[in-house]
Amino acid sequence: MRAALAEDYRQLQLLLEKIEHGHIHIAVFGRVSVGKSALLNALLGEAKFSTSPLHGETTRAAHARWQEYDAGGVFLIDTPGINEVAGEEREQLAHDVATRSDLVLFVVDGDITDSELKALRQVKGAAQRLVLVLNKTDRYTQADRELLLRTLRERTEGLIQPQDIVTAAAQPAERIVILVDAEGNETETRRRPAPDVTALRERIWDILKVEGKTMAALNAGLFAGRFSDRLTKEIVAIRRDLAEKVVRNYCLGKGVAVALNPIPIADLLAAVATDAAMIVHLSRVYGLPITRGEAGSLLKTISIQLAFLMGTVWAMNLAAAALKGISLGLSTVVTAGAQGAVAWYGTYVVGKAAEQYFIQGKSWGEGGPKRVVQDILDSLDRESLLAQARDDILARLKPLL
Repeated sequence: MRAALAEDYRQLQLLLEKIEHGHIHIAVFGRVSVGKSALLNALLGEAKFSTSPLHGETTRAAHARWQEYDAGGVFLIDTPGINEVAGEEREQLAHDVATRSDLVLFVVDGDITDSELKALRQVKGAAQRLVLVLNKTDRYTQADRELLLRTLRERTEGLIQPQDIVTAAAQPAERIVILVDAEGNETETRRRPAPDVTALRERIWDILKVEGKTMAALNAGLFAGRFSDRLTKEIVAIRRDLAEKVVRNYCLGKGVAVALNPIPIADLLAAVATDAAMIVHLSRVYGLPITRGEAGSLLKTISIQLAFLMGTVWAMNLAAAALKGISLGLSTVVTAGAQGAVAWYGTYVVGKAAEQYFIQGKSWGEGGPKRVVQDILDSLDRESLLAQARDDILARLKPLL
């Protein structure tokens, strides 16, 4: 279990370090090729992140420290595009980064698409703070930029505050420039204008000045809560798997013992002992250990409900046991599979009922034990379980008979 959650433990440790040192994490999020890496490079003032024209150049999260803002340490994080080929894992990676970042820059390069709007809603639910960046504005006229901004504000109403929608030109396209020398000769050349991320930089600064001191602590607390929830689910799943193995092992042991023993009263005593031992074992699986006496009382409670709800099944069990007694054991081979399967099934129901009792913190809940047992019986496919039990028992008996 520890290995399965190793990455989460590492991330939690990083968040604790963030609180200690006052670090802030800012991540970019958006479609491939909208200029996420270029935007971070423009903020940094140097090419720390790859801006290759190849589709999907960013395949994993990468980060760099933003030296310009002196507030204990601000780190900029690049993420894969949300629409890349085989993007489910990368999209999950970007989502994970968003949940662990203090501020997310959602980058678009035009009117927001339906898929981007959907992703924006998902990120909004994961990120603590969100800024929408309209990048590549050098491609548009002033009138077009204003129209795009109005459209973005309308389409993201309720998701993004108007002041958190800013423009940028992280990597402006080259332009043709005509140079004229002293003699009037003209020379044509191509130049790339300097990046323009002033509005974005100022918005980030404003947010950090007002909220920076509490961002990391709040995000770490929320991540710790999510981590705790996931850890709880992992523990529950592992306990359920272990409990299932425990129950099935006791079922098989009891089924074989009942099938081999020709003395009816010994069958019943073995059944009680096996079921009680199983309940004690299950209590330890769920971290709620009980004594054998308590296990016996719990078994009695469950058995009363089983006797009431499974009268015909127990009648079959007693009939088979009586047949074995009358024949002095000679009919064991004939009845072993059927009788053992019924014993197997009964123990399985007992185990599931006891497990539910422990899952609920040693409580039967509002419906009491009758409701728990009834729900378990209703959820089981009796015929398939009995067939499986019979096959397992006969396979185990073959070398013995």
